[in-house]
Amino acid sequence: MKSLSNSLFVAFVLAFSAIQAQSISEKTYSNINEKVIEWRRHFHENPELGNREFKTAAYIERHLRKLGLEVQTGVGITGVVGILKGDKPGKVLGLRADIDALPVTERNDLSFKSKVVTEFLGETTGVMHACGHDTHTAILMGVAEILAKNKGQVAGTIKFIFQPAEEGPPPGEKGGALLMVEEGVLKNPDVDAIFGLHINSATPVGQVRYKTGGIMASAQRFVITVNGKQTHGSQPWSGVDPVYISSKIIDGIQSIISRESNLLNEAAVISVGKIKSGVRFNIIPESAELIGTIRTLDYDMRDHIEKRMYKMIPTIAEAYGGTAEVSISESTDITFNDPDLVAQMLPSMEKALGKENVLLTKATTGAEDFSYFSREVPGFYFFLGGMTPGNETPFPHHTPDFFIDEDGLIHGVKVLTQMSMDYLNQ
Repeated sequence: MKSLSNSLFVAFVLAFSAIQAQSISEKTYSNINEKVIEWRRHFHENPELGNREFKTAAYIERHLRKLGLEVQTGVGITGVVGILKGDKPGKVLGLRADIDALPVTERNDLSFKSKVVTEFLGETTGVMHACGHDTHTAILMGVAEILAKNKGQVAGTIKFIFQPAEEGPPPGEKGGALLMVEEGVLKNPDVDAIFGLHINSATPVGQVRYKTGGIMASAQRFVITVNGKQTHGSQPWSGVDPVYISSKIIDGIQSIISRESNLLNEAAVISVGKIKSGVRFNIIPESAELIGTIRTLDYDMRDHIEKRMYKMIPTIAEAYGGTAEVSISESTDITFNDPDLVAQMLPSMEKALGKENVLLTKATTGAEDFSYFSREVPGFYFFLGGMTPGNETPFPHHTPDFFIDEDGLIHGVKVLTQMSMDYLNQ
């Protein structure tokens, strides 16, 4: 009996020692915080659109090589992958950050405000990290530096995946997570699990929010072309007005959501984000183009919405004397968090940030192409707080006024570092 007690005591000590060995000091995090903020500000001031992140990729590459990592470039066009091999054998973990910006003109007064201007789809626009991908990149660079300097505590291999074009590649191009997967980013060595995070301007600094199962929606892009008959604006009866028909189509497809979709099961959204038609105020044009998105959290609902749009849109146009065609293309899959992986990693998140700061959340109709990684291997994707505590009005993502409190970045470094070490050492 005494022998058994001694054995249990030894096992406990060994387990406790292993846990302790997997901890990073607060001083380490404090020392890297300024670096992470500096990197973030550099990326924010020098944003690049999807599949064009050449300078961003070069900056990341230099950092990873300084850390002594094996580095792969040009993955998925501009993606960068750093491979860290721990001192002990073990599993392979993927950590992902997206690196692209958006065609948004910044309206902030930050000292590192973006002044970059480019052409996007034939329009002159500013370029801005209006969704926080600059913070994701800086956070993962910080995690890479800490783990590289502590690889003696790492059992296994970590792939640091810096992914381009999360917001979607330019029309006619491939890109993003799907292309990286196709090019084998999860292979050689084969990734066992993958983690990712997204800064959130509506979640207070110091908190993370998670959900088991579907956490973000699938996203599809649709293009509707409406054809009418051009005429003088003073004589609409002499033509067929594609602008008017477009308004009826927009109204009609919303009924698919409001009257045909069981929103008690899951949320669904159809939004038209762009309408292009005409050249002059007194000319009814010949055609109109509508571009928008479909968001769903259920594949059966997605199929129903698609079928109804393909049937409804040409019928509405015909009823008003015109014609219409619609094409629907997939942008992302449903972002799915593996239940077993979530359960396994929750204690690590709580260890890093405190149990009171790890909160359950509801699914969002936002979309993420991290979904293409997590449909191949177990994935865990969560939201990181970026709102100044006490603020009641967040600065929405994808807007000119988007703002992130940089005090949140180090919490992202802490939680990803802790999760990585614990996953590989379990």
